[in-house]
Amino acid sequence: MSDVTVAGQARAPMAGGPSGGAQVADALRRAWDTVRRGDMGLALGVLVILCVLIVPLPAFLLDLLLAVSIILSVLILMTALFIEKPLEFSAFPTVLLVATMLRLSLNLASTRLILANGHEGTDAAGHVIEAFGNFVMGGNFVIGIIVFAILVIVNFVVITKGSGRIAEVAARFTLDAMPGKQMAIDADLSAGLIDERTAKLRRKELEDESTFFGAMDGASKFVRGDAIAGLLIVFANVIGGMIIGIAQNGLSFSEAAHSYTLLSVGDGLVSQIPALIVSTAAGMLVSKAGVSGSADRALVRQLSGYPKALGLAAAVMAVMALLPGIPLIPFLGLAGGAGWLAFRAEKQHRLADAERVARAVGEATGSAPAEEPIASALKMDDVKIELGYALLPLVDASSGPDKLTEQIKALRRTMAGEMGFLMPQVRLVDNLQLPPNGYVVKVREVDGGAGSVYPAQFMVMDPTGGQVGLPGIHTVEPTFGLPATWVDPSLREEANIRGYTVVDATTVLSTHLSEIVKANMPDLLSYAEVTKLLKELPKEQQKLVEEIIPSQISTTALQRVLQLLLAERVSIRDLSTILEGVAEAVAYTRAPAQIVEQVRARLSRQLCAQHQAMGGYVPLVALSPAWEQAFAESIVGQGDEKSLAMAPSKLHEFIATVRDRFEEAAKLGEQPVLLTSAAARPFVRSIVERFRSQTPVMSQNEVHPRARLKTVGSV
Repeated sequence: MSDVTVAGQARAPMAGGPSGGAQVADALRRAWDTVRRGDMGLALGVLVILCVLIVPLPAFLLDLLLAVSIILSVLILMTALFIEKPLEFSAFPTVLLVATMLRLSLNLASTRLILANGHEGTDAAGHVIEAFGNFVMGGNFVIGIIVFAILVIVNFVVITKGSGRIAEVAARFTLDAMPGKQMAIDADLSAGLIDERTAKLRRKELEDESTFFGAMDGASKFVRGDAIAGLLIVFANVIGGMIIGIAQNGLSFSEAAHSYTLLSVGDGLVSQIPALIVSTAAGMLVSKAGVSGSADRALVRQLSGYPKALGLAAAVMAVMALLPGIPLIPFLGLAGGAGWLAFRAEKQHRLADAERVARAVGEATGSAPAEEPIASALKMDDVKIELGYALLPLVDASSGPDKLTEQIKALRRTMAGEMGFLMPQVRLVDNLQLPPNGYVVKVREVDGGAGSVYPAQFMVMDPTGGQVGLPGIHTVEPTFGLPATWVDPSLREEANIRGYTVVDATTVLSTHLSEIVKANMPDLLSYAEVTKLLKELPKEQQKLVEEIIPSQISTTALQRVLQLLLAERVSIRDLSTILEGVAEAVAYTRAPAQIVEQVRARLSRQLCAQHQAMGGYVPLVALSPAWEQAFAESIVGQGDEKSLAMAPSKLHEFIATVRDRFEEAAKLGEQPVLLTSAAARPFVRSIVERFRSQTPVMSQNEVHPRARLKTVGSV
């Protein structure tokens, strides 16, 4: 009984459900939704192409698919023309494979129709093939065969061979240049010119470029094989059709030759014309590697960029028009058109030059006052770079993103992010009294450093500190004093292969500027900059500023605290934590040096992270108990009047011991921190900074509880 009930319930919905037509419509709609999905649509398309290789097609469906093949090839060519750079059409090798498979499958389908129904007339394989055959052959199958042979030769010998060679060379040179380009990206990232996200994007683009040209090298073989297959298929159609028509269908030789040759040549043209279009697209794509912008704009801009060339072409055409037997009208017409284009291009160039000169004069007039006031002589530049005349191309606008001004902008952004220090604007001036390739960096009109760079060459350094074994100008790297050599650009790849560090002139100068600014940050942090930093604090922190400034500490004293932190290259970006440390310290001292010690204890997490090694630990060179006792006994005075009174011989012994321990640690690849007690740290630092200014000195109070420590030596 239950079975009957269930069966009745199962049949009930069908009685009132949708009709069979509605169910079919729903099924078709679901199938269409599936096809609209990109992955399913492509998979079904490839399966259809494979089915065409096996299943016979009716003539009307073959006409439709041949039209699809033609429009697909035209779409590929137009896309190759209008893209800005080759990587925008990175799917071209896949598209080329699909288009080639489609043409070959249609070739096979048309061959089946030609051989099976060719005796019935010239429309046996569809109207598209018949139209192509009649239009090209003009009633003469010899003309059709010759035209088809020429198309195959043009496609196979000229376009396909040339584009394949370009793709092969581009792939090889792209792969050879990858190590150098990757090192350039790493150098820009290390110099702060780009961030990590930009570096990843550039590495991805470099990888995509090498993969694309490698794939294009192989994809060009598809077109070559397609041309060979088209020639063989036409030959097989003509011979096989003649045999079938004469032996099996009783046609005369002339009837069989006319019918099967027209069908075979028409079939060959229908397949070879799209193949020729796709081959042209491939050639346009691989030859576009050095062209910026779409092909039409690039060609018009470059061909019209030289009016004299157009004028000479017009003159040659005019002379040829006067030769005996040469048709006058076409040659004179072309000469007149080329001459008019040359005149118009020359006129546009003159107008552009005049506007450029007027703009430069206007800027110079607007920027230079009629008479410079005497008070302007009192103005002082915080940071200034004086350049020899040979270094002026480094600041030229045509230098692109690698010019000096762009690197200085990147340096200012990096300095603000790492140190919380708003680096002043850098003024660039020329100085004819300097050597042609010399430069001087001045901080508040005082020389901070000098050097020489060569814009047209590259500086090469051995990471081990030895002399570079390449011909060039041997010198000393201006920032760290390492042996270096300026070499020609032709030796850059060889230097990279040998493992040398290769940098350009702009990077050398900007790196030197970076170290000079870091060494003089305390002098560059002005009262105005401190006031600006306080005003830019979040609204939640302004209450703390109001409580301690100026009631407990003045802005000038806070400026001195920040300067002392910057002198030891401690970032002041976490200004809110620094203010909290100041508020805690001013309760028992007003001395900036003592306040700094309290602030440094507050910044323990930041200090440990700043000096952390690659292994995740902080390398330490600890001060021995004997030296701790020696410093404790040498400190005299009370409160803020404390000072160090240590015998000179003892100081020399301490300096020599510290130098030896840090050199031993450097040989082990470590850059350790000198660890002392809180009471001795200021005095130890005052001694160490005189002979190892970049060596960090931390007290035990500044070690964060969660920091991993590793002792690499003891003083």
